[in-house]
Amino acid sequence: MAPFLCSFLDDLDRLGAKDYQPTEQDILRTRVKTTGIVEVHFSFKNLNFKLFDVGGQRSERKKWIHCFEDVTAIIFCVAMSEYDQVLHEDETTKDLFEEKIRKSPLTICFPEYTGGQEYGEAAAYIQAQFEAKNKSTSKEIYCHMTCATDTNNIQFVFDAVTDVIIANNLRGCGLY
Repeated sequence: MAPFLCSFLDDLDRLGAKDYQPTEQDILRTRVKTTGIVEVHFSFKNLNFKLFDVGGQRSERKKWIHCFEDVTAIIFCVAMSEYDQVLHEDETTKDLFEEKIRKSPLTICFPEYTGGQEYGEAAAYIQAQFEAKNKSTSKEIYCHMTCATDTNNIQFVFDAVTDVIIANNLRGCGLY
């Protein structure tokens, strides 16, 4: 059973109360499958952002090309805990990877992997696999390992992404 379902089952009394109001964690633990392209506009640090959620399901991937015109950054969210699955359609969580790596060796899918089964070593290997796919040396890859329900860490990641976007825009204007 998916971990988020266990947490909901543990809270059935609270969830079933007449005056139930979802908490931030309740909302973060829900999963809505993205179909099609969902466009969201929001402000962060007095900057306006336009975010496209394109969905990772195989049937949605051919629609991505329409989102790549005039973009400043591309953010790929990958569930590291799904390294031994064919499709990546589950929630993105660091904690599941930490748990899974102890039971299901990375060598199942990456026979060339020679490191240990500890989180740090395995995560560094997976990061290196993504970085090796970068064919353009002028395009930098910034990797952040996080858990989707850890709002503090997500805030840190979004701050870092925002800083990179601002620096790139300043560099494009000759101001950086």
